[in-house]
Order: sequence, then structure tokens, then C-alpha cells
Amino acid sequence: MEILGDRGVSDALLKANEEQARAMGLQTQGLKLAGPTPDFEGAFAAAKKERMDAVLLLDEPIIGINRKRIGELAATYRLPTMFGGDWADAGGLIAYGPSFLEAVKRMSVYVDKILKGAKPGDLPVEVLKNYLLAINLKTAREIGVTIPPEVLKRADKVIE
Repeated sequence: MEILGDRGVSDALLKANEEQARAMGLQTQGLKLAGPTPDFEGAFAAAKKERMDAVLLLDEPIIGINRKRIGELAATYRLPTMFGGDWADAGGLIAYGPSFLEAVKRMSVYVDKILKGAKPGDLPVEVLKNYLLAINLKTAREIGVTIPPEVLKRADKVIE
């Protein structure tokens, strides 16, 4: 499995995902991209050449900004992709993570409190508890992957 991330972000997320994948017996290839025109084409070509079975896209800025292009490349190279957050509509096969809409709602509450005089250091740290699982069946058909019915039943969102 190839793991793609943002060179401008800490290596801790990449390392943690590589360790988890290895613990499950998966071989990984981590790759951090950067710049205004990151070489996603090269990354997908390398994944295919190295016979990687899937691409995990870390929930980082470079991925979010380029998610549509990544979805197109996933279809071209017929590689299943998993996004963080709720980005399955970008063409990824699966997305799993916190809802960005929920995160923005929570952030706006904090901004309101700060603008009304609260000290940021005095506000409690919150962790998003609601995670969404989205499956893109259109992508599954395009790349020839069958999603088991048990997985579809667990999905919060299925894209036809």
C-alpha cells in the first residue's frame, strides 16, 4: 500500500500509518509530496510499478486541495484509494474520518467565544467523536472492485 502525504506536514502521521499497516502485515511505501504542482501522476505510476494494491491518502492539506485530481488518477491507474474525512465524492473508493462540517461548526463556537473575550488557553480541548464512512460505488465499478454487502451496510454514505 502506498501512503501519500504532504511534505509540509509532520512526519508523525505518515510513520503512525506505516506502523499500523505493517502491524496488519501490509507492505507500505510512504511518499510525501510538495509544491504548487505535486507529482501525483508519478506517485500513482510508482504505486502501480511497485504493485501496490491501494493508496492511502493522509488527511493533509496537499491531499485535500488536489483530491479531484487524485480521484482521476485513481481511476486511470485502477487503484483503490482511501481518503480521510468525507472526500469520497472526489473519486476515492472509501473515505473514513470526522465530518468537516461538524468540525467547522465546532470551530465557529470557539471563534464566537474568543471574540466575546474568552482566552483560548482556558477553553477545553474537544475531540470529534462522529466519524463517517463513505463508499463510492461509481469508483468501485470503474476500477473493478466489489464492496462486500456487510461494508455497504455500515456506510454512512454510499455514492452511486
